[in-house]
This record gives sequence, C-alpha cells and structure tokens, in this order.
Amino acid sequence: MSQLSFASLTAKKKTPLRADIFLEEMGKVVPWKRILRLLTPFYYDNKTGRPAYPLILMIKIYCLQQWYRLADLSMEEAIYDRRSFASFLEIDLMLNPIPDETTILGFRHFIEKHNLAPEIFHLINKFLEEKGLMMKEGTIVDATIISSPSSTKNNDKKRDPEMSSTRKNGQWYFGMKTHIGTDVKSGLVHSVEVTPAKTADVDMTMDLLHGEEKSIFGDKAYMKKEDKKWAREKNIFWGVPDRKKPKCCLSKSQRKRNDKLKRVRAKVEYPFRIIKELWGHRKTRYKGLYKNLNQMLMLFGLSNLYMSRKSLLIT
Repeated sequence: MSQLSFASLTAKKKTPLRADIFLEEMGKVVPWKRILRLLTPFYYDNKTGRPAYPLILMIKIYCLQQWYRLADLSMEEAIYDRRSFASFLEIDLMLNPIPDETTILGFRHFIEKHNLAPEIFHLINKFLEEKGLMMKEGTIVDATIISSPSSTKNNDKKRDPEMSSTRKNGQWYFGMKTHIGTDVKSGLVHSVEVTPAKTADVDMTMDLLHGEEKSIFGDKAYMKKEDKKWAREKNIFWGVPDRKKPKCCLSKSQRKRNDKLKRVRAKVEYPFRIIKELWGHRKTRYKGLYKNLNQMLMLFGLSNLYMSRKSLLIT
C-alpha cells in the first residue's frame, strides 16, 4: 500500500461539505464579542493568573459540543480528526496546543459555577431583539420530554432522584420536561424551564411568560379556567383550543377556531426539532436539573441564532 502524501491528507472537496457550510454560517452569526465581554471578568482571574487557552477557543469548543452532541473525550478527539472543526476553531494542529478532555470538562464546570448559561441565553436574545428579529408581542408555550437513564446499574445503584416518570400516549417515560415560551411571530425561544417529567404542562404557563404578552397560545394541556379568566382580565388573547366535553361534541365554529390556533402553535415545534432531531439531544447528558437547565439554555440560545441565521447574514 502506497503512503499518503501531505497533499492528499489536506485535500478539500470541490463542493463545500454541509458541516463546512453550517460552521461557517454559525461562526458569522454568533455574537462572539459580546459573549467574550460577558465571560472575560470570570475567566481571567487575577489571583490564579492567565488560563492556558484563549477564552474564544473554549467558547467555540463548548458550542461544538452542543451542535454535535459530543462528550469531553469525543470532543478532544474530534478536533484532531475533523478538518472542519480545526478550521472553525481557527487553529493549526501542528502549531497550537489543543485542550484535553479535562480542560474541556473544566470549562463546562466554569459555566455552571458562575451560572453563565442564563446570561448567555439572554445576551443572545437581546442581540436578536436589537436586530428586530424578536418582537415579544405574544407567546406560544409548549413542553417536551427529555429521557434519562432509568437503569439502576450504576455506581450509586439508583436513578437520578431529580427526574421522574410520566405517561404519554399510553407509554411511560423517565426523565425531565423542558418547557419553553416562544415568540408568536418568529418562533424564537425567550423562556426556558426544566422540571421532573411528572410536572403538568399547565403548571408552568406563568413561568414561561415575559409579561408583555398581547396573546398566549398553547395546546389543550394548557387549558385552565383560572388562567383563561386572568388573560381576559388583562385583555390578552387566549389562544388555547377548546376541549371536547364528555358526551358533547365541539361545534363547527369551535373546530374552525381550533384549526386556526393549531397553525399558529406549529412554530413552537421548530426549536424542539432543532435540538432533538438536528442536534440529537433526545436524552439528558448530566445528572440533576441544574446542569441540564444550563445545557438547554445554551441549546435554545444557539437554536435561536440558527433559525435567524439567514436574516443575520443579510444584515
């Protein structure tokens, strides 16, 4: 077998790969300078000295982990293995030192310790508001189940105590629920909460509102007389579909209204599709609600940028 030349190892495909296109677009739309300003006071500690790796490098690695669902060791190996990653990180593998899995893990703990994920999430949304892409006039609320390992074959011999079981469509799930509030016009996420899976969707409605709503939309799980009465008193449009009562069918006008509301509510599914289908986050990676909330906030912040990327690239 002939030995591969350096040129063959560094050769590029004539047409750009999907990974190259995706990373190039996200590299342009993420507000790196703003995130750097936010994290710098915490990262560069005068007492311990200057960290070994630039902050921008660690932030980009943290984003790659979210987009490609990579564990710390897998992330370290992928940097060496994938040309698109090295290009996105703007590093030369022959000249620059690469963070190992322990350093990558340490950066995630740094984000969690200083509770920076909510700050990054709000920073991204503020950036999108300034660009006129998030109006905050109305809110669509929804929730999805993120499964957790239900096995007790681990060191602690028990399941995560902060997760719980719930039944949906006749099937049992163990894990947590991620609740989101999205902008009616853009479908961008402005509120994120996580709870044990057994928590009822309707119990989280008020936690997902930003307070300036002119309309509220949700599926039948969010029907609550007290909330409906509150919305009417506040002159807020209540866009939750009518439920079919026992021994009574919905009228033609009720069915027509429900169909109209369904078309509006469809936008709330887009962020879930991105993080679960496109980026593969169907299961929890960490134990406890706090760590998983941090990851969900980062994921939905990045999904907002992904959904807005075409408009951002134009501006």
